Amino acid sequence: MSAELDRRKRHAVDVSLDDLPTLQLEDVADESEGTLVARGAAYAKEYAVVQGKATTLLKNLAVTQVALRVKYDDMRGQSGAYRAVVADMYAGLGLPEERVDQMQATVRYHIGNIIRRHMTPRELEEAGLRPETPIERQRDERAARAIVLQAHKVTKAVEESTPPPRSRKKAEGDNSAQPAGHVVKATADHLRLAEVALNMLGKFDRNVIKTHMTDGQRAQLDKELRDMERRIASLRKLTQKPSSKG
Repeated sequence: MSAELDRRKRHAVDVSLDDLPTLQLEDVADESEGTLVARGAAYAKEYAVVQGKATTLLKNLAVTQVALRVKYDDMRGQSGAYRAVVADMYAGLGLPEERVDQMQATVRYHIGNIIRRHMTPRELEEAGLRPETPIERQRDERAARAIVLQAHKVTKAVEESTPPPRSRKKAEGDNSAQPAGHVVKATADHLRLAEVALNMLGKFDRNVIKTHMTDGQRAQLDKELRDMERRIASLRKLTQKPSSKG
């Protein structure tokens, strides 16, 4: 192993960012294996260093913008004065608009995390800001997507395990009409579907409903919830034991 490292060191490639050209395949076609490996390792190392510095720079840029929001008493960053001074900050960069947009999107992500470390829940609520950090929202969004995907899979499984209407009529009162394994799978799928439905309801964010929805959106959600209640009540008639008569 040490002999291999020594061989690579002898073929070390100097990678400098001061005047870094874009390589073409013909530029390295005649290089030896050792030189190519050393060159690749040097580029990878330099990239890691640059990425680390870039993250720190963007976090520091986010701190300056949070400080500006404090000075303008505008923690949401929506006032004309704040927007103008930040626009001036980026105006002289001389970068393509797409790169500036990407940079600002990353900075806003860091701003969201910084603000929620320095403001109390009450201050966030008064400013009209959600208490969750962007990191927490990303985690919640991933969990919500996973639940939706699971719901799709379980729903499909239930549809496949449920007999068509004609077969269902034949099966009424005659459990032998379907294989035992099919019945077991169908019942298990229905229990999984109920579990998924409960998990999805657990993902509703009270703060979003209370603070961020419009009156029309809340009315639409209320209608959907009423429909859910009716369907649940109808299904519970099948799951509850009949009351004993005298």
